[in-house]
Amino acid sequence: MGLVQVIITLVIIMLLVKPVGSYMVKVFDYEKTGLDRFFGPFERMSYRIMGVNEGEAMGWKKYLGAMLLTNFIMMMLLYAIFRLQKFLPLNPDHIDNMPAPLAFNTAASFITNTNWQAYSGENALSYLSQLLAITFPMFTSAATGFALAIAFIRGLIGRQDNLGNYYVDLVRSITRVFLPLSFIVALFLVFQGVPQTFQGAVDATTIEGAKQTITRGLVASLESIKHIGTNGGGWFGTNAAHPFENPTPLTNLVHTICMMLLPTALVYAFGLMIKNKKQGWAVFAAMGIIFLVMLATVFVAEYNGVKALDALGVHGNMEGKEVRFGLSESALFTAATTAATTGTVNNMHESLTPMGGFVALAEMMLNNVYGGKGVGLLNGLMYLILSVFICGLMVGRTPEFLGKKIEGKEVKLAAIALLIHPLIILAPTALALVRPESVSAIANPGMHGLSEVLYAFTSGAANNGSAFAGLSANTNFYNLGIGLVMLVGRYVSIIAMLAIAGSLATKRVVPVTTGTLKTNTPLFTGILIMIILVVGALTFFPSLALGPIAEHLAMPR
Repeated sequence: MGLVQVIITLVIIMLLVKPVGSYMVKVFDYEKTGLDRFFGPFERMSYRIMGVNEGEAMGWKKYLGAMLLTNFIMMMLLYAIFRLQKFLPLNPDHIDNMPAPLAFNTAASFITNTNWQAYSGENALSYLSQLLAITFPMFTSAATGFALAIAFIRGLIGRQDNLGNYYVDLVRSITRVFLPLSFIVALFLVFQGVPQTFQGAVDATTIEGAKQTITRGLVASLESIKHIGTNGGGWFGTNAAHPFENPTPLTNLVHTICMMLLPTALVYAFGLMIKNKKQGWAVFAAMGIIFLVMLATVFVAEYNGVKALDALGVHGNMEGKEVRFGLSESALFTAATTAATTGTVNNMHESLTPMGGFVALAEMMLNNVYGGKGVGLLNGLMYLILSVFICGLMVGRTPEFLGKKIEGKEVKLAAIALLIHPLIILAPTALALVRPESVSAIANPGMHGLSEVLYAFTSGAANNGSAFAGLSANTNFYNLGIGLVMLVGRYVSIIAMLAIAGSLATKRVVPVTTGTLKTNTPLFTGILIMIILVVGALTFFPSLALGPIAEHLAMPR
């Protein structure tokens, strides 16, 4: 029965890929649709407020500058709200101001689409903070990733350094994609019992006569964009395991579909925009095969459970999982949230079996198994460029992709984007493990403790935001360290990939010959998968071997 639930969910996602991907192409190719009459006035008003000329074309440097400027300004505003929330309105529960290191970490987290939370939202944030500094940047950070992916695609097929207009792409992403979908999902969540109210917490008396404080809030609106925008985070500390965030198996199904919907559809949209559907499906297949292998691994691992408990009649690993979701939906949620770098959790990853934890870590380390909004496609195309270059070296021919030569400049930039990811994971992890005050924050010593720290920095670098939960990360070291990792992980690779797009946009298209490597074939899909796995193994296998793999081998048989 559990396997059937997983299959049904994946089939629904696949059925939505083509229509949603086709719609996104219309949105970003600026094609006229029947929705222009509805969205147009709001978009034109936004451009006037921002002082934007919507017809202005931007080269890669100007496009990048606009993105960095708006993100910096928004991050400063987020930081100010967290630091001043005690004195601002919409604070019915009288939440105090955030300490400076935690405010920096949270502002960096939500501007980068990471949504890492070193606190419990219901106890640390006012309603105004939840609205303006949490929910609002969930829209803008997701739209930023979308815009950058579209700009990169334009660079691949362009004939001049013109990646479009960042502000137009940002606004259209919000008005035509994220807002409509989030509105529909939020209404459904309210129908299923998710709270949506400005009223504060209430006191209740339990059956035993004890007093209990029940926190409420604008939960449904946050939950909808949280998953549609692959943001993560949550109104409550226990995230999507909380019955107010995810009350029924039906809401769990919708959450999972929302996480995977746009990352998968964007890959299909890529094929349409470059006018080569086979190329889009080749990339989609590479990501999909890796995802299915990872899903099967965590599914089997959690169903097999812990052998030492089998003798006691306890089958399967239900520790840290909600009974209303069971093993299958918990395993699928784990694979989906780390594949799409969403970071939301409906079970405690701390309590996964070692191989279940391995899957969550591995998908974030690869960071391109569909990945987060837009950025996952960028990372996948980065590996594609690397694969084309390696294949070109093997046959002694200048590598080409979509008719444009891949030369030293593009490979160097791709290498920067590739190498910065393991650097900002492994170096901070090593530093944390030699500092006594950082080690003292680890709940479990030994191999699992290593996994806790490794998971935290991997989550930050991949802009995922989930956690093993056994690490007490609300310290100055982890708040500042993970905050910096999130910023570097987000922006360094983006800068490198946009520079590649600008370089490719100005290159002339060379004619296809018999020696041209076809990159839209099953053979190349296999090569791409092998390159991704080999590079991932070379960079991360030693750390994984010391953590989840060693823990798995140490389990009683």
